[in-house]
Amino acid sequence: MALVFIPLYIKFMGIEAYGLVGIFATLQALFSLLDMGLGATVNREMARLSVLPGKAQEMRDLVRSLELIYWLIALVIGAAVMLLAPYIAHGWVKPGRLSSEMIQQAVMLIGLAMALQWPVSFYSGGLMGLQRQVLLNVLNIGVGTFRGFGAVLVLWLVSPTIFAFLIWQMIVSALNVALAAFFLQRSLPKAGRKAVLQIERLRGIWRFAAGMSGITVLATILTQLDKIILSKMLPLEMFGYYTLAGVVATMLYRLVGPVFSAVYPRLTQLASLGDQEELKRLYHGSCQFVAVLILPVSAVLVFFSYEILLLWTQNAVTAENTHWLVSVLILGTSLNGLMHLPSALQLAFGWTKLGLYTNLVSVMILAPLIIVMTNLYGALGAAGVWVLLNCGYILIAVQIMHKRLLPAEKWRWYVQDITLPLAAAFLAAGMGKIFLCQVALTQPIMLLSLMLVSCFTLSMTVLAAPLMRSWLFNQLNRMQA
Repeated sequence: MALVFIPLYIKFMGIEAYGLVGIFATLQALFSLLDMGLGATVNREMARLSVLPGKAQEMRDLVRSLELIYWLIALVIGAAVMLLAPYIAHGWVKPGRLSSEMIQQAVMLIGLAMALQWPVSFYSGGLMGLQRQVLLNVLNIGVGTFRGFGAVLVLWLVSPTIFAFLIWQMIVSALNVALAAFFLQRSLPKAGRKAVLQIERLRGIWRFAAGMSGITVLATILTQLDKIILSKMLPLEMFGYYTLAGVVATMLYRLVGPVFSAVYPRLTQLASLGDQEELKRLYHGSCQFVAVLILPVSAVLVFFSYEILLLWTQNAVTAENTHWLVSVLILGTSLNGLMHLPSALQLAFGWTKLGLYTNLVSVMILAPLIIVMTNLYGALGAAGVWVLLNCGYILIAVQIMHKRLLPAEKWRWYVQDITLPLAAAFLAAGMGKIFLCQVALTQPIMLLSLMLVSCFTLSMTVLAAPLMRSWLFNQLNRMQA
């Protein structure tokens, strides 16, 4: 739905106002630094405590203690963004048709919306740790539908302005956080007394939380530095195109995110129980499942970015200004998506140092590189740095991780879980691109052709992933029996 509604947002508000939506997303990512690892901590602690007897009261007290901290942070975020609004409007962005005063007012609304949305990640982390993913998914589907359709209706029937859009975001965020808090409290096991704030509950988790905080800070710098630099260097209209490309690329996380959410708590439980065989089975199966989910989509988007953008936006100018950015950012994001399960394995064992040091080195090397590449090649140069960053993660960080965790499984991960599916996906999509380039197609025929290429690419990727191939053949045999 997020992808479907974007062309409508741009149509009603204009690409420059949509650039402010990019500012909104960037500020949200930057202020995630204040999470201090608490979201990941409540996820891990709920998963760990849920398999241990007699921990109901501890779980409730921990949730209440972290909940109060989260709401204090939400207030700080809202106040900080509102205080920064004049500087962002008059000294940072480069407006065209929008006035600086309008941008300042919009940024103040962004601050209020962020404050209301902020605690949702905490409540979601608690539900995921309790393995209430189905409940959380139903909530996300309902709120996402309400948010998207409602925004379009507001822009269409009330006011086609960024102000109307942001006020609607505030209303939906308030509803979202209220529902998430309610369902987390209902999902916690019953205890003998009412939950209370207990500082001593936080002492046992501070090391993991501190490590996760460091990882989050550095990861946010790495993923948002390009947007910070480009929002300063580019006209707001061009930054809107970059924002659009970034939204398309991050849609891959919609595929890998649910797998991480479902698998990470189970990996934590298996690590706590010391069940190595089940841990290996789940690890490789999940890695190949993620590869099958994201690599066919990535390959088709890399080779057919212009065609897909044109079909999607129905705007040749937007497609022309965005398609190369989409191809490069998608490539980097697909590599990043393949790293989610190795990261989950590290966190399941409470090992945060590797992620912390890896991101620290990456910031030191790549931050200057982003600035240089942006100056030389503009937005496309910054997108290229994202690809280099994630190549380094796969080629170096995984090597180091498997020296300590599941050391005998390293080459199986590289060959079976990653290389074979990746090669199959890009080979299949590349063959489709070569074939379709030979003929001129109308939009309906192009859409049908892309669907066929996508099915072919997905089929080849499944066949190239050993565990997914075995699963598929087993399902076919059952159907025949």
